[in-house]
Amino acid sequence: MVKPPDSLSVPVRVKPGAARVRVGGRYDGPYGPALVIAVHAPPVDGRATEAARRALAEALGVRPAQVTLRSGAASRDKLFDVSGTGDPADLAGRLDALRETS
Repeated sequence: MVKPPDSLSVPVRVKPGAARVRVGGRYDGPYGPALVIAVHAPPVDGRATEAARRALAEALGVRPAQVTLRSGAASRDKLFDVSGTGDPADLAGRLDALRETS
C-alpha cells in the first residue's frame, strides 16, 4: 500500500476497557513514539480498534473516514494513516502536543 503524499503515519498504543475515553500521552512502542488512546470498548471483534480510530480522528480534528488502520489489527500497538490533512506539518504539531499531555 502506497501512502498518499498528504498523509501522516500515527503510531498508537490502545488501552481498551478504560473507564473513560482519553487521548494523550506517549508510549515508546514498536513503531516509535506512540500516542496513547484509552477507549471504553473491549478488545473483541475490532471494537477497540474502531473506537481508537474514531477517538484519534476527533482529537486531530479530522473526519473518521480520513483515518485508516495500516498495521496492528490484533495488537495494542497500531499504526494509523491520516490522509487528506492539507498541511501534514500542522497535523504533526497537533500530534506532538497530544503526546506531551499526560
